[in-house]
Amino acid sequence: MTQRQLETEAKYDEVVEYFNNNKSTVRKTAKACGVSKSAVHYILTKKCPNPTSMAILAKNKAERHIRGGQSTKRKYQEG
Repeated sequence: MTQRQLETEAKYDEVVEYFNNNKSTVRKTAKACGVSKSAVHYILTKKCPNPTSMAILAKNKAERHIRGGQSTKRKYQEG
């Protein structure tokens, strides 16, 4: 493997490890690892899929509308 391939694999491992250990959102993982949200999603679903990551992604997707509603509620309570 070339140096670049090793660095890429290391970045994939970093993203997956952070996401799984922190049970984080894609957005928080992207910010912490210094990559785009699209890259995080691609890594988790295509490059390094595993049952833990897929379960966390599914949970986040199921809760997404609730977090959005809470955010909107705070916006109008404060404003």
